[in-house]
Amino acid sequence: MKNEKIKLFLVDDDALFLKSLEIDFLQHADFIIETFATGELCMDNLSHNPDVIILDYRLDSIVQNAMNGIETLDKIKTFNPDIPVVMLSSQDKIEVAINCMHHMAFDYVVKSETAFVRLQKIIATIFRYKKMEKELNWYMSKL
Repeated sequence: MKNEKIKLFLVDDDALFLKSLEIDFLQHADFIIETFATGELCMDNLSHNPDVIILDYRLDSIVQNAMNGIETLDKIKTFNPDIPVVMLSSQDKIEVAINCMHHMAFDYVVKSETAFVRLQKIIATIFRYKKMEKELNWYMSKL
C-alpha cells in the first residue's frame, strides 16, 4: 500500500466525537476521510469504496428511526462483505461486542481515551492481513 492513501469512513451521530476522531486520524496518518452522521448517509456513499469503516453502535440521537449500527453493518456486509467494519460504542459490555462480531464486524472498540490508539492498531492489522492475502493470491497464481 505504498503511496496509496487509506480511505476511511467514520460514522457517528456524536458530532464532537466524530470531528475529534477525524482530526486524530488526519494528524497521525495520510488518510482520505469521509464522515457521516447516519448509517443511511454511509450507505448512500458506499460506491466511494472505503477501505475501512468505523461505525458507531447506536446512531440514533439525531434522526429518529435512523438505522442503528448493527442494521448499518448488515447492509454494508450485503453490499460488500469484504469491507472491514470496526464497531465503536460507549457501552463496555461483552454482549454488545459479541453481537457485533456475530454480525461480521472486524473488531469492537469502546469509546474511551484509548479508542483512537486501538483504532490505529486495528487499521494497521487490517492492512497487514490484506497485504498477506495479496501475497498469498500472487503465490497461489504461480503454482
